[in-house]
This record gives sequence, structure tokens and C-alpha cells, in this order.
Amino acid sequence: MLSKIIEILKEKRILILGFGREGKSSLKFIQTYLPDNKPDIADYNPETVESLIPAQRESINFYCGENYLNVIHNYDIVIKSPGISLLGFDLSKTIISSQTDLFFNAFASQTIGITGTKGKSTTTSLIYHLLKSSNFDCVLAGNIGIPCFDVIPEITNKTWIVFELSANQLQNCNHSPHIAILLNIFEEHLDHFGTFLKYKEAKNTICKYQKKDDIFICHREFLPLNMNYPELLLQFPLGLLNESAENLPLKGSHNRLNMEAALLAVHAAGVNMEKAIQDLVTFNGLPHRLEKIGIFGGVTFYNDSIATIPEATIAAIDTLEHVDFLLLGGFDRGIDYTILIEYLIDYQIKHILFTGKAGIRMMKMLLKYTTESKLLTYDTMQDAFTIVQKFAQPKDICLLSPAAASYDIYKNFEHRGDIFRELAINFVNDSDLHG
Repeated sequence: MLSKIIEILKEKRILILGFGREGKSSLKFIQTYLPDNKPDIADYNPETVESLIPAQRESINFYCGENYLNVIHNYDIVIKSPGISLLGFDLSKTIISSQTDLFFNAFASQTIGITGTKGKSTTTSLIYHLLKSSNFDCVLAGNIGIPCFDVIPEITNKTWIVFELSANQLQNCNHSPHIAILLNIFEEHLDHFGTFLKYKEAKNTICKYQKKDDIFICHREFLPLNMNYPELLLQFPLGLLNESAENLPLKGSHNRLNMEAALLAVHAAGVNMEKAIQDLVTFNGLPHRLEKIGIFGGVTFYNDSIATIPEATIAAIDTLEHVDFLLLGGFDRGIDYTILIEYLIDYQIKHILFTGKAGIRMMKMLLKYTTESKLLTYDTMQDAFTIVQKFAQPKDICLLSPAAASYDIYKNFEHRGDIFRELAINFVNDSDLHG
């Protein structure tokens, strides 16, 4: 299977576009399996060249700065990192590929691919857990933080690859995984795709190239239109889990859907359904996904930093059922927040704290209505905790579920959640100080 990737890249003029984690992985792959190829690198940030050892710098052309994308037409094939947008570029003069597409060309037949605007990391990790619990040979790869080229040495013909897929990774794909899962599609990443339609088209690629003997698992409300589905189309929810079950590891109706999708996937891969349901209880949830930090200063803190769209924030509030402090906002990508504003009008959270351009826009929308919620703004996470400290009462619940991206201030949503967690652990209520 590896030979398929080598054959595509052999004797080609290759440009590695983007030199972050995946770009470095691509360079390592080429140097290992195609030592005679001398790929070049293009990245906006000139500091990334510093990660190259001197011997590498001598043999590689490195393009950086504002015009770094202009060189893509000089190469036979471009291995593009997911985070780079080529919106508006003429892509007819060269082949734009990616690790994901090259990998699927070789290993799609033994891959379980998971995508969705929300829930894909949880579902991916859960599928991996359930396969491992039944002693299946499997590896994790993809958007969960593991470049797929890095796991190739671990793959045999009996290995299942559990592959989390972002829309960015699917965008330049011409192959689909054998078992494909589409959890949901909500408005997201408009800064990268330009329109919601383009974003949906990228997501739907997960099943676009499937064959008749492949398997497609999809939430029935998000079934792509005008697709040639494989013979086995599994639509959920199906009620696989007891509604009253209290021992499930993940709370909330949205996580019940994620668990159903995971169960259908591992069953399709050969796992006994009854055993899979039993193994659910030993799964530990992921950080930053409605993560209960604990009770500090009498306040219970939940970190849901992964929530970058309004639907995810609504799901978090519904799951907790009672929230006294809600931290909203961040980088503004032009998402429509109407559904969240209408929800907050009815829910009447005591204190809503807004930050960033997205937060200010949400607050302005909410101010058009009558609300009993106290609306406050903050610049830093420390500012937010100062507000919580001032107004918090024993047994209050504070939820970080921003409904917005993090990269106006933070490196990523994990960075934002880590700071929230650190401040929560060290939180002291004003009533504790003066009581």
C-alpha cells in the first residue's frame, strides 16, 4: 500500500505548503522513502525555517512572507497543510494534494473516517477505545493531532486506521474512507471557505468517492443531497442506548448521538454490539469538551472551550441545565448567532460575559431584547474571573463555552481552555476571603 504513495510522488517536483506539524511530517516521509526527491517548502512564517537543521537548509528552497503562495504553480504537486486557504487562487495549473488524499489513495480500504462540525474528536477517540477494548489492531490519525504519514510504520493489512477529518483536510480529497461518518454540519470556518455551501461541499467529500461495498454512517438530518451512496447507508439516531442509562460516560443529547455513531462504526468493523455498549462505560471524555474542572470557592467550573459555534454552546447549556456565568466570544468569523441569541433570551442566565469582536456582536444583538441577564464585557480571562469572583454565590456554575474561535488572543482552543482551567483551580470566592 505504501508503494502507491511513493509512486505518485516519485520523480515529481514537490512543494510542501505549510511547515507546521503536518508539513514537517511530509518532509520526514519524503526523506525516508524518497531520498532522491528534494522537496521545497513554502510557509508564511519565516521563523519556521529555523526548525530545519543546517544540512536541510542547504538542499531546500524555502519561500516565506506575504507572497509565499505565488510559487505553487512552479511544482508538479503541492502537498498542502490543512490550515492554509487557497481561496481565490487559480488551481488549474498544478496538482493540489495533501497528506490525507495521498494516504487515502493507499489505505482508504482500512480507514474509518469521522467528520462533523462538532463531536468528531470525541467520536474518533471513542471508536478507537471501543476497537482497542475488543483487541482490534488500530491506530489514531488525522485532525486529532497525529499526521497520518507518521502512523504508516505501524500499519499492517489488519490495522484499522481511525481518522479524524476536518473540512480543511477533506477539501482537496479525491478518495473517501471505507467506513465514513458524518456527524453534523453547522456554519463554521467561513474565513477559510468563503461560503457555507463550500464548507458543506468539503465535509460531504467524506462519502463522495465511496464505492458500493463501502459504509456510510450519517445523522439523518445531515444526509448530503445528490450523492451516490454505498449500498450500506446507516442513518442515526436509532435509539441504540437506553434513554434512562445513568452510567454512560458522556452527558448530553449531542454526546448520545456521538456514541451511537461510534457504535455503528465499530459494529461495521466487526465488533460485537453488546460488548461495544458495555465498553462505553470505561471511556474517559476528552479535555475542553464540557470538561468538569471541579468546585473551587463554592463555584463549579466547566471548560467547553471546543465550542466554537452557537449550536455547541446551546448543547452545553442544555446538558448542564443550570448555568450562572457564561463566557462567550472571541475571534469573529461572521457566523450567524441568531439561534444562540434567541436561546439566551428564553434561558435567562444570571451573568453573561462577552469578549472579542464576536462577543461584542453577540452582546449588541442581545441588547435589542429585554433580558434579566447581567451583560458584562472582559478583555482577558483573568478579567472574567475577577467578575465571577465579585458576583459568585455558593453552588453557582461557571461555563466557558465561547461559540467563537480562539485565535484572536490564544494559540488555539486548547490554550484558551488551559488558561481557564488554571484560573478555575486557583479560584477563591470573595465570600471566602471576607467570610
